[in-house]
Amino acid sequence: MKKFTIKNIKLALVGAALIGFASSCDVTDLAPADLIPDQEAFATPARVQSAVLGVYEAAQRGFYSNSVQRGYPFGAANVEQGDMRGEDMYNDQLFYEITYVGSYNPNTANNNGMWISLYRMINRANIVIENLDIALANGVLTQAQRDGYRGEMLFLRALAHHELLIHFSRPYSDNPSAPGIPYRTFAINDVPKVPEGEAVPRGTVGEDYAQVLADLDEAENLMATGGAFRASKGAAIALKSRVKLHMEDWAGVLAEYAKIQGSYAVTANPVTPFRGGTSSDNIFSFVNSEAANAGVNGALASMYGNPNNGARGLVKISPLIWRADFWHAEDLRRTAMTTSSSVGVYTDKYQDNTTYTDPNVILRFAEVALNAAEANAQLGNLDAAVTLLNSVRDRALPDTVPSFTAAGLGGKDGILTAIYNERRIEFLAEGRRWADIHRLSGAGVMDGVPAKATSRSITNIDFYNTDREIPTDHSIEYSDYRFIWPIPLTEIQTNSSAPIAQNPGY
Repeated sequence: MKKFTIKNIKLALVGAALIGFASSCDVTDLAPADLIPDQEAFATPARVQSAVLGVYEAAQRGFYSNSVQRGYPFGAANVEQGDMRGEDMYNDQLFYEITYVGSYNPNTANNNGMWISLYRMINRANIVIENLDIALANGVLTQAQRDGYRGEMLFLRALAHHELLIHFSRPYSDNPSAPGIPYRTFAINDVPKVPEGEAVPRGTVGEDYAQVLADLDEAENLMATGGAFRASKGAAIALKSRVKLHMEDWAGVLAEYAKIQGSYAVTANPVTPFRGGTSSDNIFSFVNSEAANAGVNGALASMYGNPNNGARGLVKISPLIWRADFWHAEDLRRTAMTTSSSVGVYTDKYQDNTTYTDPNVILRFAEVALNAAEANAQLGNLDAAVTLLNSVRDRALPDTVPSFTAAGLGGKDGILTAIYNERRIEFLAEGRRWADIHRLSGAGVMDGVPAKATSRSITNIDFYNTDREIPTDHSIEYSDYRFIWPIPLTEIQTNSSAPIAQNPGY
């Protein structure tokens, strides 16, 4: 019999099948999973619903270094890791030092935890997918129920694989033939199936993106419209918009935007999407509750909040973006969505640092609109691009500040720069910066990770409010092997069937 340990990917695959699923049927109450064999977990409609919710639970608080409730992969960790790989949020203490300075290696807990928790989530989704048709044949589910659940699982599977691609593979925008990640489309729910799972190769980035889109196309066709806390048709379309942006499929980005532009809208107040998680802008979020959250060491409000307000305050806004000349002083996203202390400026997007119930917002219509703005600019539709850009920017500025114009921005290059800058402002503290660095470096727009404010050096509010010199460090050139994370060493060493290749340099 093969030996399994909690740290290796075999348990990430096999263990997911044996853990069972959340016992609650309310997605806002993700109770701990019960031990239920597959044949029983799908025997009644309530148990099928619980199995489905178990996948959301695996996404919301997942696995990290032999424990749960640290927000891997989508509870809070994807936000925190995505921000710490960029320059706009600032590491104030040792907690995120390894990611912030780029000193990770094949044994580092953060990147290993992301890999393992994502594949555990994927495997749980695959277990549900494979049992839905059995439940349908047994009369447990109606066709509509089966289709809706399958769509949700395909969406979550695609979301997880894309997260793996932007952390562990080179960008599609550079070379679709570069090594991708293993795209697992079948369940590993028994030990004899482990070799088959191990044998799934990395494939290419292009092949993986094609499968992401195939999953999302099917999910879109299967799902109906719905709320922000469950995957829906709109969520599948919005994620396709993001994926096609990474692929530089500009026409495809606009086609996805056209599908949902009448169903969602950017909110008049930029604060609204973060006060309850439901608005015209919120397309999909992972919910947290008082009973199920990432805990004090992983919750967004705890990590990002102002210590003066009771939070831990390990991450604050970098003075580099705070002092950037493209961020208008009267922008509501500065004046109404941040708080200050004697040592810096903190985001106020996440406020519940007591019970940690702030949802992790994954997809917003503001992102879809800016994706479409960028696609229009790339295709030469400059006025349309600026209109979409202004739809996000203008609602955060007083009427006295004029809207952008194509001529005023100097044409295509200036418009694209304004869109890139607007993304940095709008999605600040949402973990989206790394994804943009990844794709734009692949496209030659950026040259890797820009210089950051030196870790644990910004100790006074003067760095924000004066022209005091900001010490910088930690840049990573695009050609540097550290631009992408290493494959976990345990994934390679314990794979006795078909070990996958490590990323070069590690």
